[in-house]
Amino acid sequence: MTFFIFIFEVNILKLMFTMKRVFQNILAIIIGVFIGGVTNMFIVSNSSKIVSLPDGVIPGDMESLTSNIHLFEPVNFLMPFLAHSIGTLIGSFLASKIAVSHKFKFSIVIGVFFLIGGIQISSILDSPLWFDIVDIFLAYIPMSIIGYKLAVK
Repeated sequence: MTFFIFIFEVNILKLMFTMKRVFQNILAIIIGVFIGGVTNMFIVSNSSKIVSLPDGVIPGDMESLTSNIHLFEPVNFLMPFLAHSIGTLIGSFLASKIAVSHKFKFSIVIGVFFLIGGIQISSILDSPLWFDIVDIFLAYIPMSIIGYKLAVK
């Protein structure tokens, strides 16, 4: 009888250990998305202090952005690109650092999450095609790979 109790206790301990790992991996995604998003929004919110926007454009107001996007010069797209890139990089880095296993997969999940957001924004804003291509192909998946590589060094 004690043998069966011992086996039961060992299985419970294995289950608790597995649950802790699963919880930590889920937490890696949540923290990566949250901190990456906060980083993105912080850069976007403060970008007009670094690169001035055309007159009449209100940062953070989608209606203002969509109606005035034609006034943007190439330099005005630098800060959104950096916000998307750095937000994805930091989110992927944190997810890779926090995850217990499958670190690369979790980093890519963060990249795909932000990529979906980037595609959605590019479909709302009528930004130039060159910016959409650069943003979609360079700001998300490549940055999540770099975030992963920095985290596992």
